[in-house]
Amino acid sequence: MGNFFHAILYEPILKLLIWIYETIAFNSFGLAVIFLTIGIQIILFPLFWKSAKHQAVMQKLQPKVKHIQESLKHDKEKQATELLSLYKEHKINPFGSVLLLFVQLPIIIALYQVLLKEISSGLFDNFIFLGLIDLRQKSLILTLIATLLQYIQGRLSLPKTQEAKGANPMADMGKMMLYMGPIITLVILQSLPAALGVYWITSTIFTIGRQIIINKKMKEKELKVQTS
Repeated sequence: MGNFFHAILYEPILKLLIWIYETIAFNSFGLAVIFLTIGIQIILFPLFWKSAKHQAVMQKLQPKVKHIQESLKHDKEKQATELLSLYKEHKINPFGSVLLLFVQLPIIIALYQVLLKEISSGLFDNFIFLGLIDLRQKSLILTLIATLLQYIQGRLSLPKTQEAKGANPMADMGKMMLYMGPIITLVILQSLPAALGVYWITSTIFTIGRQIIINKKMKEKELKVQTS
């Protein structure tokens, strides 16, 4: 399994990183990481987009889901049928986000391993980013930027709802992750080489852009429903 993972994911990502470093990144490891992250984000865009869209729709459906669960709590079979009908009507898979995460996870792990292992491999020799930051060392600046961006991402993904606390379990979980996400980011990146911070920042900027577009489309869809 290890050899398969190395051949299918690790080696291709490493070769792509080397090619980017030697060509379009002008022998800058920082730029190479940025370009590599952008490339992976573009390749995975359909998966990320579908996952984020499903999550946004699921948040909107939570009041209806909760109503079905409460009104049919003594009839689990009918409850399941009604929930499946609701999901089918809105063309979503309630387990879609989990499945997509499992698809993305091996690629993300391979990318992390490449960045961590190849920093000291001798294949690259220019690790100074923006003339200030050594990407082989820890960077408080990049860690704080990544943490702030993670908070912004979490804020954008929260549903715009006025429901009372506890009325929407998914919204409550989103509010918890609004703070847990940045804390996890801070804990992880503060002990890792700054190259991982560059990847994290670039990836999060893409996620923020995606969430802004999805929020806009969801709002336009709601306005069309209200005016029709």
